[in-house]
Amino acid sequence: MKILLTGGHGFIGRNIRESYLSTKYEILSPSSKDLDISNETNVDDYFKNHEIDFVIHSAVKPAHRNASNFNNIFYTNTRMFFNLERHKHEYKKMIVIGSGAIYDCRNYRPKMKEGDYTISIPADDHGYCKYVCEKVIEHSSNIYDLRVFGIFGKYEDYAIRFISNAICKTLFDLPITIKQNRKFDYIYINDLYSILDWFIENEPHYKSYNITPDNSISLYDLALIVRNISKKELPIIVRSDKMGLEYSGDNNRLRSEYNEISFTPIEKSIKTLYDWYLGQKGSLNQKLLLIDK
Repeated sequence: MKILLTGGHGFIGRNIRESYLSTKYEILSPSSKDLDISNETNVDDYFKNHEIDFVIHSAVKPAHRNASNFNNIFYTNTRMFFNLERHKHEYKKMIVIGSGAIYDCRNYRPKMKEGDYTISIPADDHGYCKYVCEKVIEHSSNIYDLRVFGIFGKYEDYAIRFISNAICKTLFDLPITIKQNRKFDYIYINDLYSILDWFIENEPHYKSYNITPDNSISLYDLALIVRNISKKELPIIVRSDKMGLEYSGDNNRLRSEYNEISFTPIEKSIKTLYDWYLGQKGSLNQKLLLIDK
């Protein structure tokens, strides 16, 4: 079966392409030069020339603090979604890699449930885009929103992504820095593959699912794990005494249907990532670790 993977050259997409899914399915992952999914004509032509069984939509115009361009984030991301959505009769399913940002960062509470996204409308463009697209997804017949909160693994931006940033800092004997301690729901990128596979192979009961582990963990505890793995007594600097809002989601809906799901223990996954970065140390840019964005 053929899968159209958008964002195949980004952090999540690149890992998917290198996973076992690429041996089980034929994954088409055109670059943005070959397929601009924000362009209606480009997408129409692509579906005209390719038979697609499934779509995994992981492409996004980023709104994180290291993004190079913050213009038209809402417009671009909604256009990408709707250009794919309008071809829904030409594929079996579309799986959207969503975000916990849909719950509105101003009003986060521990273990948000899927239906809580209606409590308030996100003020930021990234969260608002997810909110608007969800209004269509929840009435669709074959589109599913997988809401990822924290996710980590190789190829992520180590200049700003906390776990990778902490690992890389220890490699260069730099202190691990935390602007504000808070709890997150982090899943290891490798654990995402079986979840995607399950959604491809099965008929989910709902249209949205929190893709989160059973337990949340604080940034400070993550820093302790990284430091312990490094075997270096480096300082951990927390710049604010106030605890931030917890960023976590209830995963009971996912577990009730996919009861065989398992998550890699956080210490094991961080150790695997640490060893990968250790092998990549020569290609890392130490200067990117000297300024906390």
